[in-house]
Amino acid sequence: MTGSTPPAIFDRMAKGDPIDISDATTPVPDVIRLDQALKQRHPGLPVTYTLLLVNLGVFAAMLAMGAGLWHSSNGIQLAWGANFGPATQDGEWWRLGTAMFLHFGVLHLAMNLWALWDVGQLVERMYGPVRFAILYFACGLAGNLASLVIHGNRAVSGGASGAILGLYGALLVFMWQERKRVHPSDFRWLFWGATGFAALMLAVGFWIPGIDNAAHGGGFAAGALCGLVLMPASGSPGSPLLRRRVIAGALLAGAVVWLVVALPAPAYRWTEELAARREIGAFLREEADIGQAWQSVVAQGRRRGASFDEIAGQIDSEITDRYEDSFDQLSRLHLDPAAPSAGQLERLRRYAESRRDASRALADALRARKAPRGSE
Repeated sequence: MTGSTPPAIFDRMAKGDPIDISDATTPVPDVIRLDQALKQRHPGLPVTYTLLLVNLGVFAAMLAMGAGLWHSSNGIQLAWGANFGPATQDGEWWRLGTAMFLHFGVLHLAMNLWALWDVGQLVERMYGPVRFAILYFACGLAGNLASLVIHGNRAVSGGASGAILGLYGALLVFMWQERKRVHPSDFRWLFWGATGFAALMLAVGFWIPGIDNAAHGGGFAAGALCGLVLMPASGSPGSPLLRRRVIAGALLAGAVVWLVVALPAPAYRWTEELAARREIGAFLREEADIGQAWQSVVAQGRRRGASFDEIAGQIDSEITDRYEDSFDQLSRLHLDPAAPSAGQLERLRRYAESRRDASRALADALRARKAPRGSE
């Protein structure tokens, strides 16, 4: 391409002023080539670069802390802030944001960063850094909220794809609004290319298990609405674009309210599940110590020739009382039957109770100078 694009061209486009492509003083290809106008309007890409680096940095930190290169378990993702109904809805609403920067493996990360770079450099220049940042986070949050409504208690989700699909939605809105002001080849390439990519991503989500298509669809819809809201107003207060912005804003607000109302009740509370896991771990460690204490009681009794009463006293203090404490601790926990640890917690509670009763019966039998049947 020869010549240069006048800096005022994009300003005129943004304000909605008509551009006379027949003006002989301005070379037609330079006036209406969108890429040059965008670069002159916003030459830098501070937000896109920052988002790329943050996503890479979080993935590197996860690898350093033991996450897998090709795949990370749900437990690791949850520990780093993935989106999950029982956790997010248990007061950890920040997971709607942190989940946007988590990826389950290097392929997941690479695909999202490629897409972010591909669309981010266009959308950031179309809307400017501040509006682009608002777009990105609004779409990511909306997508993760939609994921909670659809998947709720059944899926642990993370990734930047909801926010990225939202950028494609904003790109389509921008191109459609400016379709009469840009070169037809620019419109065909960007509009239909973005449409095809977004449609492909949504279709793949239906075909391949494990892809959070709710976040994709929610992010894309939010991007289209946010893109229209954040388009620069043009013309008079009664202009069609301004009316569309108001309608889009109302639809977006209504959709968010509907999503919040439609949130399914979590199957269990995440804080209670974590408390149960901690208590289960503590009991298993205590059980190992009690096993050693039992061997010590037997060995000391044989070595010192202790009386039955002395051995019974040691069993009470070092075995029975400890099982009693463990039983009490496990019984204090109130866990919904749907929680993952509910079954194990109940089995361990019954086990602690039976071992307490058995050791108490043995101690009583020793005091009575007889060993109960089955106590060997």
